[in-house]
Order: sequence, then C-alpha cells, then structure tokens
Amino acid sequence: MLYPSIDQLVEKVGSKYLLVVAASKRARMLREGAPSAIQSPKSHKQVGVALEEIYHDLIAFDATPKEPTASSDSSAHSSANPQQS
Repeated sequence: MLYPSIDQLVEKVGSKYLLVVAASKRARMLREGAPSAIQSPKSHKQVGVALEEIYHDLIAFDATPKEPTASSDSSAHSSANPQQS
C-alpha cells in the first residue's frame, strides 16, 4: 500500500494534474538541496517526500490557473499552420 494514498492526496489538492505539478516541482527542489519539512519521512525518494509534505500540508502551492499571453498564442498559431506555396 502506498503512503500517502493517491486518493487522499487528490482530495487535498483537488486535481491529479495539480498534484503532479506540485509534487514534481517540490521533488526538484529537494533534489537540488532544499531541506525537507518532515523530520523523518517514510520515503527515501524525493517524489515520495514531496507527496508526504503535501499530504501533511507542510508546503503551499498556488492553485490558480495561469492565463496564456497574447504573444504566445499568436506565435503558436502561426507556426502550427504553415502556408504552402
């Protein structure tokens, strides 16, 4: 059995996609040397420690969606539809 349960984590975060993004960003921080907020984590891997921190509400993350910028939208459309001569 995995600890913490994926179902419990999704309930806390609200979305499995947000959970993946938050856990991966935190795991990267841990890999780069950031100290863990847990004294004795059950997991020995950074992703597991990140998930434990999320489960225990020890880290905060922004759940607001990002708005796409106008410049990135226009460049995506122009490169996605190349004109043939």
